[in-house]
Amino acid sequence: MSRRLRQWWGSRTLQFRITTVVGVVALIALLGLSRLGVGLLYGTMIGAADAELRGVAHGTAVQLATGTPATAVRTPEVRVVDSAGEPVDGGPPLPLRPAQIRDLAAGKAITAGHLEELRRWLAISAVTPDGSTRLVVVTADIVGGVTLLAHAAVGFVVGALLVAAVVVLAAWVATRAALRPVDRMRTAAAVLPPGERLPVPLPRDELRSLAEEINLLLARRDEAVARMERFTGDAAHELRSPVAAIRAQAEVAVAHPDPEFSQESLQSVAEEAARLSTLLSDLLALARADAGQRPAAEPVDLVAAARAAIERTKGSGADEPVLQLVAPTPAHALASPSEVALVLDNLIANARRYARSLVRIGVLPARRSVRLLVEDDGPGIPEADRQRIFDRFLRLSPEAGGGAGLGLALVAALVRGRGGSVMAGASSSGGARIEVRWPAPDPASSRRPEDEPPRAPGARTDPG
Repeated sequence: MSRRLRQWWGSRTLQFRITTVVGVVALIALLGLSRLGVGLLYGTMIGAADAELRGVAHGTAVQLATGTPATAVRTPEVRVVDSAGEPVDGGPPLPLRPAQIRDLAAGKAITAGHLEELRRWLAISAVTPDGSTRLVVVTADIVGGVTLLAHAAVGFVVGALLVAAVVVLAAWVATRAALRPVDRMRTAAAVLPPGERLPVPLPRDELRSLAEEINLLLARRDEAVARMERFTGDAAHELRSPVAAIRAQAEVAVAHPDPEFSQESLQSVAEEAARLSTLLSDLLALARADAGQRPAAEPVDLVAAARAAIERTKGSGADEPVLQLVAPTPAHALASPSEVALVLDNLIANARRYARSLVRIGVLPARRSVRLLVEDDGPGIPEADRQRIFDRFLRLSPEAGGGAGLGLALVAALVRGRGGSVMAGASSSGGARIEVRWPAPDPASSRRPEDEPPRAPGARTDPG
């Protein structure tokens, strides 16, 4: 039941919830004030009645003390009884229960009787000249006062309901007026063209903060749309080149069915198809990285991965640069093996493209991270372009041939997606230097069972 009530309450509008809460609180407060007012009136009326009765009782007690007989002071509102409640003034018994008489003897004032004949009773002790103790009991009709209080209570309740209704109406109108600027912001934000922003209110309040946050969101939306448009255009441009080359080679081969020429055409088609396949793989990897679709991170042996990447990229040409691995100590990166392999392949391929004779791959462990350095002895990267080289489809030297400008962008996306960093600089020989920092795994979690030192036979294994 409570869950359904919470679901129902959560599905109501903000204006309805605010108005309901304000109305309920106002009604409870006004009813409490009404009850307090009636209580104060009742207390005032009873206090006044008790004061009047006490004055009458004191006067009668003085008369008894001076020797006036009890029969002489008896009236319908004044009675004289003994300590047991028996009348000594010759009148009928008191219309009170024994417990009520005991309360009167104890000095307490009581209210007794039906609603139509409600009366207030009070008693004080009096000592007659013969030394006997008597109770002077006085009473007064309070039906009129109680009726007045009942009418006042009804008036208080009706007034509380009317005031609560006014408060609810005022809360509804005020909430609607307060939410109207938010609704205008929503409507304006939905139809704003790219590049436009919402006007920011002058008062430094919640509406100003909301407008500023919406403007920041719109700016991020425009930036994301612009980046996606650039990425789509660049991808279409890069895909058009190999597809056009494959089509041209195929059309030439069909137009000139020469076996030798067809073999050359097929070779060109195979090269362009490989280029197209690499481009599509990079685009798919970038899309997955942007979407956050990554395999679970695990400790990856970076030294072993670097050796495997060197073996994959070694060629048979005599003029190819030498690949040198510098890894003084073992090091592990918190990533996935496929990501580490992609990063190494792209960095080594980029360095080989520009190196003259040497590409150096360094793996250096640190306290909470592990560093991967790939250096070459080529022309280097201009300082003004060391941030731009990680942009997508950027090629500083298109004449150098090679990829489509996605390799370093993919490296940056994969490394930063794991909480690492990548930066470009200059090597000691003046060439390019790409430094990658991966977070290192916790030493306790990366330690494998086979890494445990052997224990001597009979050695204790308990911690005690």
